Amino acid sequence: MRKHRLDPFSLISGALFTVIAALYLVSSLDNDAVDGRIVIPVTFIVLGVAGLTGAVTAMSRRGRPAAVKAPAQAPARAPEDGADGER
Repeated sequence: MRKHRLDPFSLISGALFTVIAALYLVSSLDNDAVDGRIVIPVTFIVLGVAGLTGAVTAMSRRGRPAAVKAPAQAPARAPEDGADGER
C-alpha cells in the first residue's frame, strides 16, 4: 500500500464524531439525555479548528515558491569553418 500524507481535518472529524457517538451511546445506557445545546456548538467549534489546522498545514507543506530564474543564454558561437558556418 502506498503511504499518504496525514490529513488533520479528516482525522479530527472522525475522532469527533466517534466521541459524539460514544457520548450518546453511554448516555442512552444510563437513561440520561445529552444536552444538544452544548454538543452542537462544540461540534462546530471543533470542526472549525480542524479546518483551520488543515488549511495551515496545507499552506506550510506548499511552502513559498522559489524565485523563477530565466535560463542563462549561451554565448553565440563563432563559425568554425568559413564565414557562413557550413562544413
